[in-house]
Amino acid sequence: MKKQPLFPYDWIVLPILGTAVVILFWVILSSTVSKDLPDPAKTWEESRLYIFEPFADRGMQDKGILSLLGLSLLTVAKGYFLALLIGVPLGFALGLSDAFAKMFDPIIQVLRPVSPLAWLPLGVILFFGTGKDANPWGALFTIALCSMWPTVLNTAVGVRAVPQDYLNVARVLKLSKWKTLWKILVPATLPYMFTGFRISLGIAWLAIVAAEMLTGTAGVGGFLWSEYNAGNNSRIILCIAAIGLVGFVLDKLMGLAEAQFKTA
Repeated sequence: MKKQPLFPYDWIVLPILGTAVVILFWVILSSTVSKDLPDPAKTWEESRLYIFEPFADRGMQDKGILSLLGLSLLTVAKGYFLALLIGVPLGFALGLSDAFAKMFDPIIQVLRPVSPLAWLPLGVILFFGTGKDANPWGALFTIALCSMWPTVLNTAVGVRAVPQDYLNVARVLKLSKWKTLWKILVPATLPYMFTGFRISLGIAWLAIVAAEMLTGTAGVGGFLWSEYNAGNNSRIILCIAAIGLVGFVLDKLMGLAEAQFKTA
């Protein structure tokens, strides 16, 4: 039996070494390739106020980093819920009906690869306004439309993968269509759905950053765009780091929820 190391080498030492390599590369880039790229020390100096006062509110975009992330996460949660509300029933319809799938699957395949930046001019600018007149439905529209496709497609695949024996048992027991759905189809499809949920959540987080950048609404994406216009590269890096960390945490939380479900 292989002896377990006393020190958690794999998940402490190696990540620290990887981070050190990235920081060293960052220092080299800032000193040789681009003088406009602030080094780690300058980035920290110009950004630490937003970290030490995470909930400060000094104006529409001038907030602490946790306040900005909170605004973005709230919008993402609403748009993501809307995506699941639409995506799950649509996925079941595609999986249960061949005629429905043949009618709408080509349209889904055309719409699925469209970038959030392509939908924003239609959904946000034309219909929902920008800046002070921005309607939160613009961001919700973009998040829901861009993030729901993995849930739709994985749910459809899961429904089609339900063994025929399960459906035969339902017929023998004379279960109604509603009971067949909730007692057989949904439990059998949930592992596929969770895969779709996880991918959809990542896309939703990507979409909110693009939506806020284009509309100028308050949030981490809007703050990034305002700092870009102000020429403050250090705070752009702060936003990138915050966006990446939140995306990492969201993915891990969804992974834990999926693992918890599988062991239940």
